[in-house]
Amino acid sequence: MQETNEVKVWDPLVRVFHWSLVTAFIVAYVTEDDYLGLHTQAGYTIIGLVLFRLLWGLLGTRHARFSDFVRGPQTVTTYLKSLLTRHPTHYLGHNPAGGWMVIALLVTLLLTTLSGLLTYGIGESAAGPFAALGGNPGGFWSEAMEEIHEVLANLTLLLVFVHVGGVIVSSLLHRENLVRAMLTGRKPLSPSED
Repeated sequence: MQETNEVKVWDPLVRVFHWSLVTAFIVAYVTEDDYLGLHTQAGYTIIGLVLFRLLWGLLGTRHARFSDFVRGPQTVTTYLKSLLTRHPTHYLGHNPAGGWMVIALLVTLLLTTLSGLLTYGIGESAAGPFAALGGNPGGFWSEAMEEIHEVLANLTLLLVFVHVGGVIVSSLLHRENLVRAMLTGRKPLSPSED
């Protein structure tokens, strides 16, 4: 039997969640004003995915649980400083900076979709779960919520770029392909890990 230096890290649900979220966010971002129906469906998909991930972060497999990868500020700072040495500590699951990025993305996605639902309810469409608030197209709250939604969507996109940059840096420094790992669920097992 051939010995492998890889180990299963991310379960199929985490991987399907990740790539589904990537797709839904791209669709939502690209369709913003021009295709409201598609934009709205992508937003509902994102809400469902984020709620699933929050639940799976509490009840899921080892490396899916928040308790496995959300670490305190000192650990994150130490990890970020270790990147400058070009030999950072290798983590089997998410590294400490990646763990915080997961939380930041989930929070901004939740706020973006919530503001989108409010915009959908109080704006011209007067639809969705907040439709009872009544349509007020062009009104102060409608315009304000639309601006908030746009700022949050752009903040989320910025975090996505930082996340992708972190994946590239981490992949290079640890000599592992994290994109492949998020497709296969398998990562190299460092000799120092059990």
